[in-house]
Amino acid sequence: MSDPFIRPVLAVLLVLLSAAFLIDPAFAHTVAEGDKGYILETTGIQLLPFTYLGAKHMVTGYDHLLFLLGVIFFLYKPRHIGIYVSLFALGHSVTLLFGVLVGTTVSSYLIDAIIGLSIVYKALDNMGAYQRWFGFQPNTKAATLIFGLFHGFGLATKIQEFDISKDGLVPNLLAFNVGVEIGQILALGAILIAISYWRRTDNFWRHAYTANVAVMSAGFVLIGYHLTGYTVS
Repeated sequence: MSDPFIRPVLAVLLVLLSAAFLIDPAFAHTVAEGDKGYILETTGIQLLPFTYLGAKHMVTGYDHLLFLLGVIFFLYKPRHIGIYVSLFALGHSVTLLFGVLVGTTVSSYLIDAIIGLSIVYKALDNMGAYQRWFGFQPNTKAATLIFGLFHGFGLATKIQEFDISKDGLVPNLLAFNVGVEIGQILALGAILIAISYWRRTDNFWRHAYTANVAVMSAGFVLIGYHLTGYTVS
């Protein structure tokens, strides 16, 4: 396979890594200023706008995407990809809805630091670190579900910062969550197309380890940023 086929892969990976290294990590789980204003002003059931906001969040949520990249990095069969992505979506959906409806008091900095940890964890898993260090393989499905729960709490803590109208709250949150899953499918599709091209080249196995080191480094950047924010806040 010629080098031009590798370019889409490098483009996707570079965009995600550049976001983690160069963009303020606080934006990973935040809501844009214009969207904040809309959320604060809207009342009643607004299904389509909240679906759009959910999809926009996932597509621009590079911390989500880095974790999903790690999850599917060595998955080839659609059935396996579907299982893992569904587990992540289940965890994300439960805590997003639960966190907003019940109200969580956990610091958003700590939650986002754990999300950074999830990226590090998965990259190390892909590098075979746990088998070398501890002699066993952790349950990857359970880890995906558990970290999905924390990813959902990440956005829930941000949404709670706004005085969202109680009128239509549940339908709007459900629509937002549907939008998150739509955005996840769109983003995941782009990642799968790029990585599928890469897997057809000899470069994949030569550079897979390095790619996961880069993803792990991005996770450490997120952890450091959010722990610093928690310390000084």
